[in-house]
Amino acid sequence: MDLTQGIPVSIQLKTVVKQAGEKNEFYFDVAGQIIKMGNTLYIRYKEEQESGEAIPVTIKVEPDGKIQLIRAGELRMRLKFGYQERLETIYRTPYGLFQISTFSHNVRFSLKDQPTSGSILIDYDLYSQDEKVGEYHLELEFTA
Repeated sequence: MDLTQGIPVSIQLKTVVKQAGEKNEFYFDVAGQIIKMGNTLYIRYKEEQESGEAIPVTIKVEPDGKIQLIRAGELRMRLKFGYQERLETIYRTPYGLFQISTFSHNVRFSLKDQPTSGSILIDYDLYSQDEKVGEYHLELEFTA
């Protein structure tokens, strides 16, 4: 499996969001690509918005087990996840920059050969300043 050239994958993404006493679930089936650069793995896809806009998303899996979720577009965000760690980042909006942080309760990544497939599971709390905004569950599965 030569991931340095990038290979197309089918991605199933599930997100569960608990905010202000409400729970919402989101499901996406999208085409994407998996690429390995050095010891870092990248999963790329475009997230279709209700407006019809496609937002580029990259998930970066680092050799130390940390994971980053990078969203481009008008709202730029780079969420960082490390098992049992609180990690800070900046959220860029048209209204300015906001400091946010994540605390990850669970971070798991698996990668299989023949066929190339894998999964990412992250359970985390999102904070703005020191105020908890919500609880999130992200599950991503991919298959070549």
